[in-house]
Amino acid sequence: MQLFLISGLSGSGKSVALKTLEDAGFYCVDNLPAELLSNLVDQLLPAGYQNIAVSVDVRNAHSVQILPSLLMQLMQKDLAVHVLYLNARTDTLVKRFSETRRLHPLSDGVRTLPECVAYERELLAEISDIGHHIDTSDLNANALRAWIKQFIQVDRARLTLLFESFGFKHGIPLDADLMFDVRCLPNPYYSENLRPLTGRDAPVIEFLENIEAAQRMFGDIRDFVARWLPCYIVDNRSYLTVAIGCTGGQHRSVYFAERLARHFEGQQQVLVRHRELA
Repeated sequence: MQLFLISGLSGSGKSVALKTLEDAGFYCVDNLPAELLSNLVDQLLPAGYQNIAVSVDVRNAHSVQILPSLLMQLMQKDLAVHVLYLNARTDTLVKRFSETRRLHPLSDGVRTLPECVAYERELLAEISDIGHHIDTSDLNANALRAWIKQFIQVDRARLTLLFESFGFKHGIPLDADLMFDVRCLPNPYYSENLRPLTGRDAPVIEFLENIEAAQRMFGDIRDFVARWLPCYIVDNRSYLTVAIGCTGGQHRSVYFAERLARHFEGQQQVLVRHRELA
């Protein structure tokens, strides 16, 4: 049996994630008090359920505090436990709450909305440390659904090497473990013919592969990841997210993420995400 625990900040997309898992055939429970997790598993395991998804967040503040220890107990049963943590920048969360005119669950009439978000980050810090992060700041619902489907399909018994492109002008991704900046390289954006294309298109690929500095940087990033990857595997990680950033997240970073993924896909389980293209 697999238990997928979804947690994260209010407004970060947990409802979308849970609905995606439900559509994929999971038995889903929203806002379950953590104290009832063990009882839920004990009820569903004999009934033959193989995939369970549960959302736990600060709507049950006490549950959040005891959740890490409860997960350790559950892992001792015949159960594979996976934690998905959804995150987003504070300004994005404030905008989402303002647009929907909903109250933050920690709103008490004293804290401002940004203060509620900051307090929520503190309460969820321990869960954040054990979960696989997805930064939803710049994702629409369809892109998040696609990333959730990727998450549930990979073999979590092996480390997944995830290459993510992004644009610095849209903010640094919160889910990056390693981050590389390729903005020092010539930008295809300044060529009128290349501007509407992306780093997956042949003319952009040809442009960057004819730049010696780009090839040296690719070699340096490739060698760094290859050198230290065994240490991350020994650390029992499920995911290692390598973020590659350029200015807009359309050309250089996309090219690097795609090429790095091709290089490592024969050696490791690999995923590719392009934040700005999503």
